[in-house]
Amino acid sequence: MSHISRWKRSTIASAIALAAALASPMPTWAAGKTITAVMHSDLRFLDPIITTAYIQRDYGYMVYDTLLAMDSNFKIQPQMAEYKVSDDKLTYTFTLRDGLKWHDGAPVTAEDCVASLNRWSKRDNMGQKLAQYTASLEATDAKTITLKLKEPYGLVLESIGKPSSVVPFMMPKRVAETPADKPITEQIGSGPFKFVKEEFQPGVKAVFVKNTDYVPRKEAPSWTSGGKVVKVDRVEWVTMPDAQTAMNALQSGDIDFMENPSFDLLPVLAANPDLKIEVLNKLGFQTLGRMNFLHKPFDNVKVRRAAFLAMNQKNVLDALVGNPEYYKICGAVFVCGTPLASDVGAQSLIKGDGMAEAKKLLAESGYDGTPVVVMAPGDVVTLKAQPVVAAQALRDAGFKVDLQATDWQTVVSRRASQKPDSEGGWDMFFTNWVGADVVNPVVNASVSGRGLNGGWFGWADDPKLEQMRDAFARATSPDEQKKIATDIQKEVYDQVIYIPLGQYLAPVVWRKSLTGVLDGPATPIFWNIDKSE
Repeated sequence: MSHISRWKRSTIASAIALAAALASPMPTWAAGKTITAVMHSDLRFLDPIITTAYIQRDYGYMVYDTLLAMDSNFKIQPQMAEYKVSDDKLTYTFTLRDGLKWHDGAPVTAEDCVASLNRWSKRDNMGQKLAQYTASLEATDAKTITLKLKEPYGLVLESIGKPSSVVPFMMPKRVAETPADKPITEQIGSGPFKFVKEEFQPGVKAVFVKNTDYVPRKEAPSWTSGGKVVKVDRVEWVTMPDAQTAMNALQSGDIDFMENPSFDLLPVLAANPDLKIEVLNKLGFQTLGRMNFLHKPFDNVKVRRAAFLAMNQKNVLDALVGNPEYYKICGAVFVCGTPLASDVGAQSLIKGDGMAEAKKLLAESGYDGTPVVVMAPGDVVTLKAQPVVAAQALRDAGFKVDLQATDWQTVVSRRASQKPDSEGGWDMFFTNWVGADVVNPVVNASVSGRGLNGGWFGWADDPKLEQMRDAFARATSPDEQKKIATDIQKEVYDQVIYIPLGQYLAPVVWRKSLTGVLDGPATPIFWNIDKSE
């Protein structure tokens, strides 16, 4: 089949999906202002705790709320609860504010929140670390949550108020008691929107309506903190994997908002006076490759090093972004432009001069020609290029590569499999972290060395790394934190825990009929947005 034929089929399929989504009957109770958005991925899984995928995080912010939240000054603010810290820094008391209700009308209780924090702490990197320092977590009355520590720990508030994956969203106790490795089956939150399960069409459309019982905070919104005032009646996320089709729909007014416009389409969009283009996440993204440590060939550190040395950040970023205005070659595990930034161990990534050494090391490693299964999602603009470029680099180094085309939600599901390739497993996938999710060794899930004991997909098992992460968590001075973070980066690159492939900014585009679009590290968020007819 020709490239043109494939493009036409993709465009037609996307147009049919759009038509189906937009033609679905709107219940009379949901009539009014509607925002129609094309997100970076379609929504298929409805549990924001069980995965780090950002579409589930975005879904979480629609339906659920958090005890604390981060503002644009990186300060943790009260959200569902006010808080106090004892003088000895060992007791944290959270008091739920008035007016909190679940979507089914039941009041939010401290027991609900304790159960939610317990489930979150089993899935999230920062939650796992906080749990190590926790002596007890209890509901001391209907509105009071008491957290007692074994010893002082400086990241308690930052953990509970973290803005991005995995966010500690609050759920009813009966839902939060779902085992941490099983997806929840009930979508009841206390957030500013309600999920309309009856209209959910995975791969086509997800619908949210205003929660009229939600009581916003009085403060002005700032990042994920402050008043979550909903100014529209309904938000629809429609799936449109073809970027050209989505752009046409945006320009014609069939959709209002597009999260991930293709970089090469930006000049066309910028020429339309009815559209606004802006980078909402000023911290940007780190793009990266992750290997599976459980099976051949990447259970061998020499093979991992060969793959690492074959990578070239510029090649990836040129293919992914193209315009240097929107990307930065960066060897810092904890993001360039931050206090913990370092280029230790990253020279080959930055210079792109490691191929000769990669070939030599692979030949010495005992690699037996086992094909490397690389998952390649084709439906997300910011994830399409990395596996293709990396696959070619691996081939150039002497690897055999099985590049398997899929969609992103299949990657999200399949990367949780610990089975070998022959049983549907995988060897390498690529993803992006927002800057807020990688700025230090505790929040950055990719540097976890916990292996099968709660480690991130790929399951790197590195006790030395965990000891250094514990030391960082205990460190009190910036200089000490910097030294430990640099040592962690060296270990990450020596053992190839993961491969940072550079940083980029992702512009968002919307029709100027929308006002009040907020920025932040966990965008897009849909409260505060109004729409003129």
